[in-house]
Amino acid sequence: MKVVANVRKEQGSGASRRLRRAGYVPGIVYGGKGEAVPISVEHNPLYHALRAESFHSSILELEFGDARAQVLLRDVQWHPYKPQVLHVDFQRVEADEEITVKVPLHFVNEEISPAVKLSSGIVGRVITEVEVTCLPAALPTFIEVDLANLEAGKSVHLSDISFPAGVSPVLPAGENPVVVTVTVPGAAEGEEGEESEAAATTAPAAPAAKKS
Repeated sequence: MKVVANVRKEQGSGASRRLRRAGYVPGIVYGGKGEAVPISVEHNPLYHALRAESFHSSILELEFGDARAQVLLRDVQWHPYKPQVLHVDFQRVEADEEITVKVPLHFVNEEISPAVKLSSGIVGRVITEVEVTCLPAALPTFIEVDLANLEAGKSVHLSDISFPAGVSPVLPAGENPVVVTVTVPGAAEGEEGEESEAAATTAPAAPAAKKS
């Protein structure tokens, strides 16, 4: 995906306001082996690009002035209540240096899983994105989570997901978070009812009233 930008010569809050009124978004490109460069991007194409999920987790081709760079979108500032982008940050990436990026999870085959098809379970998505580390060329736009074998009463943990070659999740040592859970409607109530019935069966009988 390509982003076309202009190099900003004027900086400061006043210059940024003038850019926004003219239909542009102030931003910056930094990192890699180059210096930080202030840029501006036309608002409407950027606004529509930001609505695409892949724009947030892909290597982008940025053209600014006479320069070109491969970059990642790193930060977006939005107006508090208007559909307006206020500022955008891009980070240069180097082909031989690993990057850390949050990548969305795409869940497939939920409807044919035993949990849904046989048990009418409700699948809960606890995590919808995961932070990964990899070289830029290996960066996936999403990670697929196959739920075809998901059963009622089971959960999917991060360790159950197959990551593409060269891509590793970023996690503190020893952590293995739950990604997907299954709830079967009525199961909890049924269990509570069984417990109540068992309690009533085993409860001691009340003492008989004394005759006067």
